[in-house]
Amino acid sequence: MNISKELSSLVSGDIHTDNETLQTHSIDTSIFKVTPEVVVYPKDTEDVKKIVRFVSEHKREFPNLSITGRGAGTDMTGGPLNESIILGFTKYFNHFSVDSEKLIGEVEPGVYYRDFEKETDASDIVLPSFPASKSLCALGGMIMNNSGGEMTLRYGQTRDHVSEISMVLADGEGHTFAPLSNDELKGKMEMNNFEGEIYRKVFHLLDSNYDVVKQAKPKTAKNSAGYALWRVWDREKGVFDLTQLFVGSQGTLGVLTKAKVTLVKKKNHKRLVALFFKNWKHLPNVVNHILPHKPESLETFDDATLKLGLRFMPEIAQKVGVPFLKFAFNFWPEALIGIRMLRLPKLIILVQLAEDTEEELDRKEKEILKDIEHLPVISRVLRSEKEAEKYWVMRRESFALLRKHVSGKRTAPFIDDFCVLPDKMPEFLPKLLKILKEHHIVANIAGHAGSGNFHIIPLMDLSKQSEKDKILLVADKVNTLIKEYEGTITAEHNDGIMRTPYLEQMYGTAVYAIFKQIKEILDPQNIFNPGKKIGGTKEYIAKHISH
Repeated sequence: MNISKELSSLVSGDIHTDNETLQTHSIDTSIFKVTPEVVVYPKDTEDVKKIVRFVSEHKREFPNLSITGRGAGTDMTGGPLNESIILGFTKYFNHFSVDSEKLIGEVEPGVYYRDFEKETDASDIVLPSFPASKSLCALGGMIMNNSGGEMTLRYGQTRDHVSEISMVLADGEGHTFAPLSNDELKGKMEMNNFEGEIYRKVFHLLDSNYDVVKQAKPKTAKNSAGYALWRVWDREKGVFDLTQLFVGSQGTLGVLTKAKVTLVKKKNHKRLVALFFKNWKHLPNVVNHILPHKPESLETFDDATLKLGLRFMPEIAQKVGVPFLKFAFNFWPEALIGIRMLRLPKLIILVQLAEDTEEELDRKEKEILKDIEHLPVISRVLRSEKEAEKYWVMRRESFALLRKHVSGKRTAPFIDDFCVLPDKMPEFLPKLLKILKEHHIVANIAGHAGSGNFHIIPLMDLSKQSEKDKILLVADKVNTLIKEYEGTITAEHNDGIMRTPYLEQMYGTAVYAIFKQIKEILDPQNIFNPGKKIGGTKEYIAKHISH
């Protein structure tokens, strides 16, 4: 069957099968390459419905037919990659509105966060779950991956800010979901259509496995692994919320067309406290002393990331908008700290304080510095947001700099998003680093210290089969270690091709069986983003690692 020809008679959007478009959509920022058969830019929701119906009607005859939605392609797991039909949303599904009084935004999946941010900035409000890739990513990816970032510590992940979601489901119709009371749920369950069937079956599945589902929730502060079943049905509150099933589902249950997101008012005053460590040993103790003061964020990066920032300082200066010489001179206090430590710091924590009054900010700063004065850490307070920005750009841009400048090697994110309880980090991290060292893998480390969520990005030459062979070997060992320490294999980057085969190991057979039932209820023909969340294999990983 000629898919592009069939679709061209159905939809009003753009259909592409040229090599350039297919190659662009065969990669994201992961280690994978998967070439689709056709790329469609749907013009509206009616186009999406028609494509879903087309695939549903022809799935039995052509089993490889499927649909995967794509935003900006910044995913690090292979989430938006597929061998069949890719729906690209940034061209036409890029409309949004902001109600600054009600603190609500209405967004389509192709809206770039940077465009949305310009609008919210004008009203001093923000969608605070933005990731480090906020200058590149789109809202659809943020929602479907349940992204998080530097402000997640105070405000939560994206799922905490989605109040309503519109999806085209397997019946080829559009449906809108929001939290329901018991009475509203009963009304939905009485509907004689596909939506009513979903409510009946999902409710029965979750209610009959209520304790198992609740106990499956990871102990970590953040999580994007699997389906967040424990957030759907709350017996005590009498709330049933399917938005929590779709957020973070990575497009495996339907196609996102619109969402309402809640926004927060920005604090009027900010201040950054930079903390410099000689090693990782004292990180949990320092974090535990700081968390009670409710910082806006606690970000971390290692000496390798610092060296990268120093090496490419001219680019960082340009991004900050400061002349290079002036920007470089701003680092003289850090140079003095390096002299005091007799070396570059092994680890830097950025403690972002944000409050409505200068007085409250002063109070928090003094209390934090007093609480950590007995600990082996050097601190520096940056009162100017412009000066503090040098650190934030370094933190946010580190992986982009790596991808851009590394010669002979490439960034290889495959163990890039684990999360364990912060007090377990001194014991956990050396074991993880030992695994990397045993396999001669060099990596940069950055992350969110307050939640114990770290990003380890190895640098590898994937043109060599010997390097490719390390991927699954190391992933097996690291994910087993994460399981041992009761962590999650992904806090905010989601599962995709890379982590789906490890979900059953993380959650156990019983919970994974419930995941499978959820997929079968909402996507009985497996037409939506196959191989993610359910059914992914290590063999597929090995076959699709890119050079």
